[in-house]
Amino acid sequence: MGASRTSFAKLQRDRAKKAKAAAKRERRLDKDEVETDLDEGFDLPEGEEELSADELLKLVEQLHADFEAKRIDFEEFEERKTELFARISVD
Repeated sequence: MGASRTSFAKLQRDRAKKAKAAAKRERRLDKDEVETDLDEGFDLPEGEEELSADELLKLVEQLHADFEAKRIDFEEFEERKTELFARISVD
């Protein structure tokens, strides 16, 4: 009895996995190579001083723009978002 052959669907899944891994590897390498200042314009004031509502909105808008432009990854996005939300004062 001969060995069973791999189905076309399995081959397609394997190719898709390899393509996804290659794309992920390329994004990671590009991220390491690009030496841009991701924090430019995203300076949070030091200390416990409160930000105005306008300043917070501008920072949140910039954060979302950086994430959508893939200048930051999801983990960095979540970390910065948490920092900003911690600065919101509820009256």
